[in-house]
Amino acid sequence: MKKAYVRGRTLDEHIAEYMKVPDFKKAWHDLDPEFQVLKAMIKAREKSGVSQAELARRCGTKQSVISRLERGAFSKATLETIKKVADALDMQLEIKLHHRKA
Repeated sequence: MKKAYVRGRTLDEHIAEYMKVPDFKKAWHDLDPEFQVLKAMIKAREKSGVSQAELARRCGTKQSVISRLERGAFSKATLETIKKVADALDMQLEIKLHHRKA
């Protein structure tokens, strides 16, 4: 693979180039569920007007934990942790299974 940094190109252009590599494209799309959870958590927190520090307080954890979750380090997060975040934001956690698109 090429270097991760390419001068003069946007991140979207760089990702588009890597998407031509089948292994990268598969790995990228394998992360879609995690990205969806991440986006939903950030959007819910911001819409609620709650800071990371306040959310951490409500969850009984540290702000740095919330920050790590929001930066994508949630692959090791338990469902219980994600439920605590949802509860702290007065949200309901829903998990749905769908047929894969061919």
